[in-house]
Amino acid sequence: SAGAGTVRVHRRPRVVVVPTGSELVPPGEPLRRGQVADSNSLLLVAAAEAAGCDAVRVPAVPDDPDRLRAVLADLEADADLVVTTGGVSVGAYDVVKAALTGWGDVRFVRVAMQPGKPQGLGRLPGGTPVLCLPGNPVSAHVSFEVFVRPALLRLRGVERLDRPTMRAEVSDGWRTPPGRAQYMPVALVRGDDGVLRVGRAVSGGSGSHLVAGLAQSDGLAFVDADVDEVRPGDVLPVFRTGG
Repeated sequence: SAGAGTVRVHRRPRVVVVPTGSELVPPGEPLRRGQVADSNSLLLVAAAEAAGCDAVRVPAVPDDPDRLRAVLADLEADADLVVTTGGVSVGAYDVVKAALTGWGDVRFVRVAMQPGKPQGLGRLPGGTPVLCLPGNPVSAHVSFEVFVRPALLRLRGVERLDRPTMRAEVSDGWRTPPGRAQYMPVALVRGDDGVLRVGRAVSGGSGSHLVAGLAQSDGLAFVDADVDEVRPGDVLPVFRTGG
């Protein structure tokens, strides 16, 4: 009806998610001592698909830098963006940091945010962009929202990269980390008085291991780095993370 005979199109961006860690096992398999189910890769694939991309995951790569480099070299040509999770901190078994330091052009940094302080970004040797996220589930979720989702929208050609925000009154208070912006998983409730209120999705707050809180949350509340305590009645910006 606009009279256009042709339109320009491009395929959806292709994202490959690479979970790392010798302790990871596929969901549904029995766990031995020291093992955990791989939930991050499933979460990140679903989030990338919700952002309008084609996404696949590969089996968890053990804590072996040579093995990880081989896996990344094999899949790089088929990806527009590679996302890894785990192994980016300062521990003895941080395989992503060990494998990618000096291989390609990847920087590992500490971001003044909680959760999600350790991050990595850059390009693999073949030029494919890579984003390296922390391994704790809430950290991976928050990092996707803050860094990965905007990058995917840009790859799609979308102009508005940020989720719409709303203002909501805090129903319960909590402490915040000094000097770090905080993203708190929260549940939204509209009271009988019509006021939209938020409370922590779980009593443990934004602990990076509290993955159950993500299932109970409606979005993330943002707290500025210069705030040291959130009090009941404070009003915070909140963005929904579903869809």
